[in-house]
Amino acid sequence: MTTTRTLNNGVEMPALGFGVFQTPPEETTAAVAEALRLGYRLIDTAAAYGNEREVGEAVRRSGLDRSEVFLETKLWITDYGYDGALHGFDKSADKLGVEQIDLLLLHQPVPTDFERTIGAYTALEKLLADGRVRAIGISNVMPDVLANLREQTDVVPAVNQVEVHPYFTQADVQAADAEHGILTQAWSPMGGITSYGGDSGGSTFEDPVIGEIADAHGVTAAQVMLRWHLQQGRSAIPKSVRPERIAANFDVFGFELTADELTRIDALDTGVRCGPEPASITPEAFDREIPEA
Repeated sequence: MTTTRTLNNGVEMPALGFGVFQTPPEETTAAVAEALRLGYRLIDTAAAYGNEREVGEAVRRSGLDRSEVFLETKLWITDYGYDGALHGFDKSADKLGVEQIDLLLLHQPVPTDFERTIGAYTALEKLLADGRVRAIGISNVMPDVLANLREQTDVVPAVNQVEVHPYFTQADVQAADAEHGILTQAWSPMGGITSYGGDSGGSTFEDPVIGEIADAHGVTAAQVMLRWHLQQGRSAIPKSVRPERIAANFDVFGFELTADELTRIDALDTGVRCGPEPASITPEAFDREIPEA
């Protein structure tokens, strides 16, 4: 199994990354530094997380050449519109301390103001053409919104980052992404959100099917779920601030799930979303100004 994914514009990206959603800034630098020390080379952050500066600091302290680390971040909706998104890029690049961002996503579509969403994506296309980003993409975009986006823009997104875990597989989203050559990247890939969000009927970490498969391979439930993503061709970005879990989440290349085990995990899908409903995202409800510094 390949440990990288080749995006639709030819850019190569690590399949397994390290996420910093909800990681406090004061803990981010140490967590990312540990991830890089262990071998992670894809780091995912976002303007709205408030920790881009600390991610950049960890990369600089790592001693790794900039070309060895794939940096991914996301623009928040308050920086949408063409000019707003260009400025949003500048803010993120300054905080990360880089001139070029490897993958830049729109964090959410805004159905109630889709014109500004299109304007922001058009700005991403400009940044791509100018070489300021290596690839562009989207996040939390459903098939109907993707179709609308494709009708009004030129560059096919390279990535769609969405909620995907054993209890919520979003098969329709994955199919639409695949139809357009878009890589599906899973946030909350191990279903951590099932422990505190929505009503999925329980935690994926305590699921007996996943537990049985984990026991059969002598690994953890988390490792089984990450391996499930990778074997099915997705990218995944687990997060943790605990060194032992950061290490375990990266140690998923020494075993292989059978076709039957993959099918059994697929069958756990409840169809219940735990994260925000993408159609509910409005500037009024999610007004969050991204600071300059």
